[in-house]
Amino acid sequence: MRKYILAIDQGTTSTRAVFINKEGDIIYKAQRPINCLFPQPGWVEVDAERILISVNDVIGELLVLSDSSMEEVAAIGITNQRETTVIWDKKTGKPVHNAIVWQSKQTQGLCDERADKMEFIQAKTGLRMNPYFSASKIRYILDHIENGQERAERGELLFGTIDSWLIYRLTKGQVHATDVSNASRTMLFNINTLQWDEDLLALMGIPRSMMPEVRSSSEVYGYTKTTLFAHEVPIAGIAG
Repeated sequence: MRKYILAIDQGTTSTRAVFINKEGDIIYKAQRPINCLFPQPGWVEVDAERILISVNDVIGELLVLSDSSMEEVAAIGITNQRETTVIWDKKTGKPVHNAIVWQSKQTQGLCDERADKMEFIQAKTGLRMNPYFSASKIRYILDHIENGQERAERGELLFGTIDSWLIYRLTKGQVHATDVSNASRTMLFNINTLQWDEDLLALMGIPRSMMPEVRSSSEVYGYTKTTLFAHEVPIAGIAG
């Protein structure tokens, strides 16, 4: 019997998850801390694999607390820290660099180089050029891994905010998607056309093939495929 909704909240300093019943009440909850890394003053990174592990941990704890199985979960919803950037190998699913967290300032120089494009960017995205957003973080990672640009252009690398990263791994690479609330904070999404903007991608030198499919915040994106889930469960909500 499907009696719970699993809600996952992947935040900057912790991952939380709850089981919600049909009446909308939180019945069980679990939480795991996330350790951020600070390579230099003002820089903030995190091991994306540790984020995935924390998600698996809180789900496992909910199953123990509720004495239930994933067969009793009707659907999964994910809410996440926005702008935090992960790039991973399309074939293996493994990150190629630490995730760069939203508040990191390590890409300020990349933004300064494009300061003359401020109005152009704002007209398309509603955002002002800032290292806060994902675009410069993608550029930074491609510049700081071996053959990053070449690999990206060959279609070997994928980008995602945390929602995309988790969905890709939970579906064993079958779904590479995000929602509009996350896409709109990348500084690469045209809020007038509701599509990835080719001019902005070109400005940052980011291949279109890296980008996830943008979908609504409430629909079935795919189904869990990992060994943690004995039964396939639909992932049916994303909100940044």
